[in-house]
Amino acid sequence: MTCLHDRHVRPVLFAGLDGDNWHLSGYAARGGYAVLRDILHQKRASADIVAEIAASGLRGRGGAAFPTAVKWGLLPAGESTQKYLVCNADEGEPGTFKDKDILRHNPHALIEGILIAAYTLGVRTAYVYVHGEIWEQYLRLKLAVQEARGAGWVGSESVSLIEIHVLHGFGAYVCGEETALLASMEGKRGLPRFKPPYPVTRGLYSRPTIVNNVETLALIPFILAMGGEAYASLGRGRSKGTKIFSVSGDVNNPGNYEAPLGVPFPELLEQAGGMRDGNALKAVIPGGFSSPILPAKTMMQLDMDYDALAGAGSALGSGGVIVLDETRCLFRAMQNLVGFFYEESCGQCTPCRQGLGWMYRIVNRLEAGDGAPEDMDALAVVASNIPGMTLCALGESAALAVSAFLVHFRAELLSYLALKRTVFPGEVAHA
Repeated sequence: MTCLHDRHVRPVLFAGLDGDNWHLSGYAARGGYAVLRDILHQKRASADIVAEIAASGLRGRGGAAFPTAVKWGLLPAGESTQKYLVCNADEGEPGTFKDKDILRHNPHALIEGILIAAYTLGVRTAYVYVHGEIWEQYLRLKLAVQEARGAGWVGSESVSLIEIHVLHGFGAYVCGEETALLASMEGKRGLPRFKPPYPVTRGLYSRPTIVNNVETLALIPFILAMGGEAYASLGRGRSKGTKIFSVSGDVNNPGNYEAPLGVPFPELLEQAGGMRDGNALKAVIPGGFSSPILPAKTMMQLDMDYDALAGAGSALGSGGVIVLDETRCLFRAMQNLVGFFYEESCGQCTPCRQGLGWMYRIVNRLEAGDGAPEDMDALAVVASNIPGMTLCALGESAALAVSAFLVHFRAELLSYLALKRTVFPGEVAHA
């Protein structure tokens, strides 16, 4: 695990970690649980905590980027109604692995963040839903909760009076969508549902529920320790604070890099060791598989914040930065992307179920050299008819991603197709 350091900002979630001090004793030595202790001792008003989070400008770090304080404010006030807090640790998007490292290296930061959030919201029961394919992190979080329980921080008889349950999912990517996640927690098939009603009014077991991402909740103790305005000043413009970027692909040092929002992409690339084997940068998927691809020229002029990437036609998303060099076949990259979404679609919505199937078959045919240039026009038409027509963002993400390939790299894709049809007809490329 690596962290970005410069003279302006120090790491937050990854500060002082050496890989072995994830236990409660190590977290306490770094000042852990001090914020929660002060809140409980002072019986700090929930409104004051929400105001501090609002001042920090914290937005959901799972991809949607919804203001955290605004979401909290939508939950019914008072403790007479049964309410729940759910931590979404169902991180299954290719290129995104930040939450896994928080669970592995700093689980008590998440636990303290959950306890503070639950106290603020008047919640007595919280859940963490962990992705079904990360068993090691699931077990570590369970052990960390046991440590916190033994120290008197967690449990119905603890100083916080808050219980935390850790659940293991079944590996379905679609359960990263909050309503599908809640359905899975209830023992049902993980399918997204219509909204409204939103989980804040009708969530887990039909009770008001707040769903927050791992990184979002783990930041809470650090924000309150340094002050909301101080944390906000680490970012830029409307993108406040820090962000963990999961950098992978054709770089020398792939890993998680904690940096201020607004860090220039060239600086982030340099921190990741630069391009592997000295190859030239071709393209970047800047926010996980669900964010549209951008060409190298565009990326090298961008800052990594919400507004800059949105203005360029992509999104910061979950912060999964996938770097592609000049040796990469973009047809193969598009094939991998469409194949993932096709396999992970729950099949509930016809535009997603049928549209992703059509796109997958067209892309496979083109990649094998059996298609025609007109097939790319058909691919664009299918992709244009999915956004806004599904219950969740899975189909839309795939469609927008494919559209970006066609917009930015159409000439290269046509050249590849012409080569495949004339030199390697019917043969799948392995270059």
